[in-house]
Amino acid sequence: MSRWADIENDEPEFAARVRGLFESHDHKFMATLRKDGAPRISVVEARFTDGDVVMGMMGRSLKVADLRRDPRLVLSSASDDVSADPADWPGDARVSGRAIEVLDPARPQVPSNVFRIDMSEVVLNYISRSEGLVVETWRTGKGLERRPLG
Repeated sequence: MSRWADIENDEPEFAARVRGLFESHDHKFMATLRKDGAPRISVVEARFTDGDVVMGMMGRSLKVADLRRDPRLVLSSASDDVSADPADWPGDARVSGRAIEVLDPARPQVPSNVFRIDMSEVVLNYISRSEGLVVETWRTGKGLERRPLG
């Protein structure tokens, strides 16, 4: 698993493009697993801070309960509609990994409802004029892979 800082150090241009897509909208979409194993999609706010991707949530929300029970998640950027020229589409991005609750060292017994993402995978999708749909995937321990699918 990796922190956001690891990705910025390993692939700074890729990381900047992914971060730009996440920061272009206030709300992101997070997939978690319900108690019965079914998927749940929730809207969250996330920010890049101190080398991490961090999310704060209401303490009694179902998404917090999901993450405390099973920390696996996918966080997806919002996506703009494709314009008349698909190559003008900025793309979309997502990160996959595990949520780690960030506790206050002065009060470690008190839940914070703030989570950072320990990332295993970061994906960027976009349309290239010459190659069509391109998927770039960064994985912990494997680095960046670029696959034109167009």
